[in-house]
Formats: sequence, structure tokens, C-alpha cells
Amino acid sequence: MAGAIYIKGVAVTKYKRSAVKDEEEWPSKYSKFFIELDDGLELSFIDKRRFAKVRLLEDPTSVPPISELGPDALFEQMTLEKFTESLHKRKTEIKALLLDQSYISGIGNWVADEVLYQARIHPRQAASSLSDVSCSTLYKCIKEVIEKAVEVGADSSQYPNSWIFHSREKKPDKAFVDGKKIDFITAGGRTTAYVPELQKLSGSVDVKETGKTKRQASKKASAADDTEKPTDGKEKKGAKAGAKGRKPAKKKKPEESDEDNDSDAGTDGDTDQVAKKNSGNVTNSKQVGEEKLSKKRVQSNQTGRSSKRKAK
Repeated sequence: MAGAIYIKGVAVTKYKRSAVKDEEEWPSKYSKFFIELDDGLELSFIDKRRFAKVRLLEDPTSVPPISELGPDALFEQMTLEKFTESLHKRKTEIKALLLDQSYISGIGNWVADEVLYQARIHPRQAASSLSDVSCSTLYKCIKEVIEKAVEVGADSSQYPNSWIFHSREKKPDKAFVDGKKIDFITAGGRTTAYVPELQKLSGSVDVKETGKTKRQASKKASAADDTEKPTDGKEKKGAKAGAKGRKPAKKKKPEESDEDNDSDAGTDGDTDQVAKKNSGNVTNSKQVGEEKLSKKRVQSNQTGRSSKRKAK
């Protein structure tokens, strides 16, 4: 992602995140692998972020991870028929599938967002649910976006202004493309930029609306839990520990809101539980006392009988 192979004195393809300036030391302090050949040529592999590995292999393409890569998105693109057929067999979300390097290699996070935006496909749409027209549009957009990026040497300043790429790093409330708002969600395990107005999720509700519904449901559930306290042993124990000297809560007035009374919720239930437990303790102590008395009577009767036998 931010590394490259450099040969001393030889110009390399410029890539702004990994380019080594002429005035920098040689080999660079970020050099992870350095070779000096007999003819004086010097080669250095620089990897600032330490993501890469260097291995010596006879046939790299036959060994993982390279052997596990899918066809190259640009140079080994599937036919449209095969691409459409493969999508219809996959039930996974379309963005997650595009990021799967064993399916197609060469599509990263921003490229996936761009091609889906250009094709007007929601990132979470199931691949199998895409129409033939959507598959054809996506096929075309993948080729166009990657070709353009390669053509300008990954210089983002030369990407078309209509691309969503230029607003991916902006704050959600300031991210727009062609006057339309960009939202950010997580799809395929990655932060994803998309335009809800243009990229509709068919067969389901909008992602944001789903999230709100879940939060509202959880609030209702928690409110119900506060109203109806469970009466298991653990709850009673907690109620006894925290109920010492606590006064019973006042009845809730109709005009008061639920939020104002959250701190008092369940106090009445706790007090009742303590009272029940205390009454239970009193009953238990009586039973224990009666059992002790009955044992003493039995023992005294047995002692009296044995003493009578001895006297005889």
C-alpha cells in the first residue's frame, strides 16, 4: 500500500504515497530488503508501513497467496455472461464480494465504492438479486474506473469531478457529490461511501432506518424491563443490598416524562421484594426454632426411658 522497489539511479513510476525523493538517504531507513549486484546495480525494497513480505520462490504464481487470487480486474476480466452468472450464484453483499480477492483481484475499498456509485447499486445489495441490466452496468463501470485510474497513474487530482472519490474523506454532513448527500456505512467490513438517493437497497428498508428502528425497539425493551422486574433470586439479593434506608418511590404523575423517572424506576418493586424476603426470613426462623424444640423433646424422652430401665 505504501511501498515499492527502487533501483539506484533509475527513475520509477511515480506514486505519491511511496515515492522516494532524490535527496533522501540511500538506502532509505525504510528499506526492508537491499541487493547489490556484481555489476554495481543496487536495488532496495522500501516498505514504510511494514505490510509486505519478501520470499524467494521458483514459481510465485503457483504458491499462495498469489495462486489463490482471482482473475485480474483489468487484464483478465471475465466475459459479461460469466460475470453475470457468477453474481447470480452469490448471496453475499455485492461490496463484500468485490473486495474478495479470490473472486476478482485488484478491486480495493475506494474502487469498490466508486464502481457501485457509478452503477447506482447499493453496497449491501445481495449479488444474487441484481438484475441482468445492473450486472452489465457494474461490469462496464469496473472497467472504466480502473482504466481511468491507471491512465492517470493513480493521481487523484485527475479523476473526474463526478466521482464520489473526491468526497470520501469529508465529514458526513459536508460530503456531497453532484449536489447529492453522501452517507457512510460499514459494508464488507469497511467504511463505505454511498448516495442513498441514487443507490437504493431493494427488497429491504434503508440501512439507516433499520438502525433507528432497532434503537427504538431496544429503548422500549429496556423500559419494559424497568417496569416489570424479574423476581429471581439474584434480583432479590441486589434489591436487599441497595434498599437499606430507601423510601418507597412516589407514584409517577401523569405529566412527568419517562426520562425524568428513569432513576426511580423499579424502586417499588425492590421494596416489595425486600418485604417478601424479610417475611420469608421470619417464617424460616420460626420453623428452625420449632424443629430444635422437637429434637430436644425427643432427646429428653429417650434419656428418661433409659434412666428408668437402669433403675429397674
